[in-house]
Amino acid sequence: MNKNLSRSRTLHLTQLALLTAILLLMAFTPLGYLKILTLSITFLTIPVVIGATALGTTDGAILGLVFGITSYAQCFGMDAFGTTLCGINPFYTALMCIIPRVLIGPVSGGLLHLLNRVIKTDSHHVGRRMLKYMLCCLAGALTNTVLFVGLFVGLFGNTEFFWTLGSSVIEVVGVLVTVNAVVEALVCTFVGGVIAERLNAVINRSNA
Repeated sequence: MNKNLSRSRTLHLTQLALLTAILLLMAFTPLGYLKILTLSITFLTIPVVIGATALGTTDGAILGLVFGITSYAQCFGMDAFGTTLCGINPFYTALMCIIPRVLIGPVSGGLLHLLNRVIKTDSHHVGRRMLKYMLCCLAGALTNTVLFVGLFVGLFGNTEFFWTLGSSVIEVVGVLVTVNAVVEALVCTFVGGVIAERLNAVINRSNA
């Protein structure tokens, strides 16, 4: 029993370490960000949501923290928007980068727990399982976008830089939530959903 428990914990930590390594690789290579002029689209929500659905909400939060820290690191000369915010208030910028990403895991992992109670599936219901994971991935992407933009409005709404983006709060939000938010949500939903469903199917078979 103890040997099996130790083996299970080792496998769990290995999976978490692998997802962390993937996050770090994506964060500091073109794999994690698609940058077109001033537009920055991130795909780092995908491994966070995959980790939250496969390993649990706590590990999802840990992966989200890694995502947030790497996002904050981008604010030191690697991302024009983040660098500007960091010059205004580095503490607020850290909160804006980290809090939304940490909460991706609990939201998507918690939603999966709820959906598992509502939507009953077995090995023959691939479509239903896929739907559950896609909804969780969509929730993770929306959590990132909504909280990031919300914190920007709340923390930087009284700065000159904020008002250079528009003449009203709605206009500023419209500038931030454009094609990047749509692309992030779609990619996370479909790519993340497929990978999460397949990974969880493999984990469940190995634990059976």
